[in-house]
Amino acid sequence: MRRGRFIAFEGGEGAGKSTQAKLVANALREQGLEVIQTREPGGTPGAEAIREMLLHPPGNGWQARAEALLFAAARADHVEQVIRPALEAGTWVVCDRFLDSSRAYQGGGGGLPDADILALHRIGSAGLLPDLTLLIEVLPAEVAERLARRDCGLADAIGGRDASFHAEVGAAFARIADAEAERFARIDGNGTLEETHWQVMQALAPLLDGNP
Repeated sequence: MRRGRFIAFEGGEGAGKSTQAKLVANALREQGLEVIQTREPGGTPGAEAIREMLLHPPGNGWQARAEALLFAAARADHVEQVIRPALEAGTWVVCDRFLDSSRAYQGGGGGLPDADILALHRIGSAGLLPDLTLLIEVLPAEVAERLARRDCGLADAIGGRDASFHAEVGAAFARIADAEAERFARIDGNGTLEETHWQVMQALAPLLDGNP
C-alpha cells in the first residue's frame, strides 16, 4: 500500500489557512483520495483539551516554555493517534498548522531557541515533517482588515497578542521557509479565495502527479 501524503498549512493570524485547508481536502476527495482534515493544536480528545488550555488559559496564562511544552504534547498525541496511522493506511492528511507554527510563535514570537523546539518535536513526534508545507503570506494591512471582520474585537490568548509579536511570527515563518525551501510552497494570500486556492492546487500538483 502506498503511504498517504501529509500536507500542512501555515501562516499568521487571518491568513486563511483553515478555509484553504477545507477547500483542498474537498478537492482531493473529488479526485478519489481518502482524506483526513485536522488541526493543531487539536485532532484528538486530549489535544483538543490542551487547545482549550492554550487559547483560554487559566490565571495569568502560559510563559513561552510552558506553552511550547503544551503544544509539543498536543502534537505528540495527534501524531501518534491520528496522523501516522492515517498515513500508513494510505490516507492523505491535511492539517491546519503543525511544527512550524511552534517554531514561529514560541520561537520567533516567544524568543525560544529553534533548536529547543525541534528537540521537543524529535522527542514527542519522532521528528515527523509534512511532505509539503503551504505557507500563506498576507500583507499586515489585509490581515488587520480580515481579523476585524472575523473576530469583531474578540480574540484568543495567542491571536490577541500585540502587533510586534505577530510581526516577529511572520518574520520567523519567512526565515524558516527560506532556510528549508525544499519542503515549502509560499502562497500569496492577498488575492481572492479562488486565486489563493488555485495557487495551492498548483503547488500540490507534483504530489498528485506522483499518486496513482
